[in-house]
Amino acid sequence: MKNRGQDDGSETQVYSYQKNDVCLLLTLELSYWDLPEIFNRNLVRMLTCCSYLESVCLKIRGAEFDAVFFRSIEHFLPKTLKILKLQPVIEQDAIHFIHELRANQNNLETAESGIPFSLVSPGFKLQSLSLVLDIISDQLISSITNSLPFLTELHLEDRPTKEPSPFHDLTNGGLQSLKFCCHLTHISLIRSRQNLPVYFRRVNDMGMFLLSEGCKLLESVRLGGFCRVSDAGFASILHSCRHLKKFEVRNASLLSDLAFHDLTGAPCSLVEVKLSSLGLITSETVQKMASSRRLEVLDLFGCRSIADSSLSSITCLDKLTTLNLGGGDITDRGLSVLSQGYSPVTHLCLRGCKRVTDKGVSLLFHGCGVISKTLTVLDLGNMPGISDKAILTIAAVGTGITELCIRYCFHVTDSSMEALATKRRLQDGSKSLQRLDLFHCSGLSVKSLESLKWHSFQALKWIGLGHTCLSGKGNDILTEICHERPWLTLCLDGCEMGCHDGWHFHRP
Repeated sequence: MKNRGQDDGSETQVYSYQKNDVCLLLTLELSYWDLPEIFNRNLVRMLTCCSYLESVCLKIRGAEFDAVFFRSIEHFLPKTLKILKLQPVIEQDAIHFIHELRANQNNLETAESGIPFSLVSPGFKLQSLSLVLDIISDQLISSITNSLPFLTELHLEDRPTKEPSPFHDLTNGGLQSLKFCCHLTHISLIRSRQNLPVYFRRVNDMGMFLLSEGCKLLESVRLGGFCRVSDAGFASILHSCRHLKKFEVRNASLLSDLAFHDLTGAPCSLVEVKLSSLGLITSETVQKMASSRRLEVLDLFGCRSIADSSLSSITCLDKLTTLNLGGGDITDRGLSVLSQGYSPVTHLCLRGCKRVTDKGVSLLFHGCGVISKTLTVLDLGNMPGISDKAILTIAAVGTGITELCIRYCFHVTDSSMEALATKRRLQDGSKSLQRLDLFHCSGLSVKSLESLKWHSFQALKWIGLGHTCLSGKGNDILTEICHERPWLTLCLDGCEMGCHDGWHFHRP
């Protein structure tokens, strides 16, 4: 089921899954146009009609944290619920409804067995909780660990609008209390810098030691904003969590190559590693990663010291499918090395690699290695050395490319659009382009829109046109394209490829 409209004027996206006429999953996304009271009334009406839901995801786009959209939601959630995702939610409201979930469960457990209600309602046994909040604090963590003992996945992200108080923040003690969630296998604790540069300043290595010792069953760990945790703290997770498969750290200024020095001796077998915006990570870490032969995802976006010398190690990873080198010190020579390797990379990001030119793209696709045959998603955004020559190469020999990002490539012109359009019609065995990001490509003219008409780009589902001369909302050609292709999303807002924040609907 999918809905894009409400009687009160709000924009929504609703996805649900039904089995045997029973709705089990509900995903609802709304644009913040109306008062919280209107939203709450409609939400209650919807939840009361879905008494067997197992998964609920509620997200409001554009809302501020002072809007109390999810207050008292606990009274209307079905007892069958296993997965709950809310965004955004105020910390105090989250603590309140988590306490209420515990109270409801305790009441059910202590009720007399002769009461029919207790027999059919076993109480909340939430297994996965995901919240985007104004602040993550010890109080929040404590309420979760005391009230939700069956949790296997906990994902928390906060977006503070001011520096958190030293007396109301996440500390080592909060991380220690996570040991009471004895079934926890996935944890994500992220302090976003969306509103201002803030960090978890009251957590140090001791907090990571306590987390790694208390939660040894962890399979996935995502950490962001831990500026006072050093190599020793992060390494303790790698060496204590034997089942660890996914490891992500971002915005941790003290994390360096030393954390991965003895990676070969770690008991875990990593499949996914993401190290983002870490200035002390160099090619030495990548060389250590080569020992993890099961590695499928390697994301080093924003690690400026990653250089060509790391690529020879990467080419030996024969299970690697996703590689992000964005912002690294990669050159054309490095892409030549990558083109000779055995890594079956399908997703490659080179965004911000300013030393890569058209020549490097040509070397990548003309090498005798595997990547030229497996590559389907390519990000060349914000690369001043990219021009029509690189796009013509992709159009000629990039037969597998289905998603292409060239945002902020100022030297790309109408010739590139013409080449991409004609290539898809003329070349046998070539996959069709499904997503194309042209954000801020100032070299394009209105003429490029002609290639978007019915005879070209027939498989295109999403295109980003923001901050180009093509983005005028009064453009008659845009109106015609929208009429001819109702399935095509024309994004004028500068979203990343496919609006990957989950919001796929834009106002015309």
